[in-house]
Amino acid sequence: MSETQSQTAADPVLAGYRASIDNIDAALIHILAERFRITKAVGAYKAEKNLPPSDPAREERQIARLRKLAGEANLDPEFSEKFLRFVIQEVIRHHEQAIEENGG
Repeated sequence: MSETQSQTAADPVLAGYRASIDNIDAALIHILAERFRITKAVGAYKAEKNLPPSDPAREERQIARLRKLAGEANLDPEFSEKFLRFVIQEVIRHHEQAIEENGG
């Protein structure tokens, strides 16, 4: 056991905080997996219907909505926008792949 691990084990308050963080991280991964499962279906639908892989107007509405929610939740809106833009870029990449796989 490293010194850091033994310090954490000896500090039940810190260990409790870290256990909560670990649970939240696990929930975030599962939520992102579910989000991408749904957006993959959207990408397949868009490819089937010959729709563009991105919808800039919707993306901007989502960013504005989530920036507002972030502010209300005392989360840095800049961070929330960067995170959402990263997720959107990955979704668009998946949608472009779906179009290629559909022969587009």
